[in-house]
Amino acid sequence: MSDAEVEAASLDALALAEAACTRCPLYRHATQVVPGEGHRQARMMVVGEQPGDKEDLAGRPFVGPAGRLFDSILDQAGIPRDQIFVTNAVKHFKFQPRGKRRLHRSPNAGEIDRCNWWLGQERKLVAPAVLVAMGATALRSLLGRPATISSLRGTIQRLSDDTPMVATVHPSWLLRIRDSAQRAEEEARFLADLRRGWQALDR
Repeated sequence: MSDAEVEAASLDALALAEAACTRCPLYRHATQVVPGEGHRQARMMVVGEQPGDKEDLAGRPFVGPAGRLFDSILDQAGIPRDQIFVTNAVKHFKFQPRGKRRLHRSPNAGEIDRCNWWLGQERKLVAPAVLVAMGATALRSLLGRPATISSLRGTIQRLSDDTPMVATVHPSWLLRIRDSAQRAEEEARFLADLRRGWQALDR
């Protein structure tokens, strides 16, 4: 059976199938696949864009600088990370070498669409009641089309299967804000977005 046909029966089986994925070229240069992780029956699933350098080396999502900021804001929002499921729309790190550094490159539409198979499998296995899309790549993957965060932010959208979705920025974007006052303001908006998703579980 090819990786295009895998229907995993568990998250562990899915991680093994993802590790053998050749659906797009990104596997050729990444250190390893980075599957989603978290509560196996999480009611909220948070979808990021793709693994970064630290995630690629560790094989786990959201363990680098953006992950630490994410954890901090989750804590401020009163959302236990061990009660949610965190993953990425694209499971391999796409980068451009620059000396000894590996600079992040955004996945293209084909890479996002090819990797959507694995995100779909995670959604089937976890069956979250609410989705949070962090960044444009996550948004495209969940919607199946390009969309801007600004056009959807602050509301709860419904996907084609009626699952509620909250759109927000990726925490790596927050790290790039140099002005301290602006960063504090944007972190507060990000916190509100996460809390909006978490509170939607009570509706």
